[in-house]
Amino acid sequence: MLTPTSFKFEVKEKVGLITLNRPDTLNSLTFTVYRELTDLFAQLEREPSVRAVVITGEGRGFCSGGDQHDIIKELFSRDMPGLVEFTRMTCDLIKNIRALKKPVIAALNGTAAGAGAVIALASDLRVASDKAKIAFLFTKVGLAGADMGAAYLLPKVVGLSRATEILMFGDALDAATAEKFGLYNKVVPTEQVVPEAMAWATRLANGPTFALGMTKELLNAELSQDLWNALENEARAQAVCMQTQDFREAYDAFSNKRPPNFQGK
Repeated sequence: MLTPTSFKFEVKEKVGLITLNRPDTLNSLTFTVYRELTDLFAQLEREPSVRAVVITGEGRGFCSGGDQHDIIKELFSRDMPGLVEFTRMTCDLIKNIRALKKPVIAALNGTAAGAGAVIALASDLRVASDKAKIAFLFTKVGLAGADMGAAYLLPKVVGLSRATEILMFGDALDAATAEKFGLYNKVVPTEQVVPEAMAWATRLANGPTFALGMTKELLNAELSQDLWNALENEARAQAVCMQTQDFREAYDAFSNKRPPNFQGK
């Protein structure tokens, strides 16, 4: 498995913990960080020691988006094919986060802005500091608010009207507002963010991970399906899950009045 050089990665009790560690720039993204994050999320699909993922940042920021010098300044020298190459590369990261059939939890220890906000949005769950602001600030720098899938994902989370407001104005949302809009799942004091996210991730890692992966796959698929196709897909998926060892284990545990021991099989 990839050993990243541009951020920290460790495995703790079946949870892969990613820590962006450029605190002097609020963990801004470089070309290398983008590539290594994208590759890591792809490889985690095939890594049996990791059954859930937490992504967080060092210091007072989660991720401030693309680095002004490493990325933004360099983009001015690119032609259109070069710019599209970059924007597609950023979208590949979001594809791999959503495609990973394992729960991904963003532990927002501080500010999430630009691409950092979209990484948090693409995660399955968000645990945030009561001081963690989030800003989809693309329009403030002359770019479309529709970046890295934000215009697709955000309306699904907060509704079209709120998403339009957030993406068009580009203003930062404080933690209370983000929680009220449904963008944050849980808000806690800063020192509890990573422990709380790890606790959630550990709980999911000890759960029926095949079924959780199927749940995420269907959540992705049904974002753009009608009810009839969704019902058919869920009927087939549930029949597959009924053939797993975990389904039988849940029944045996219930019958014997003991906690289930799920293996993700």
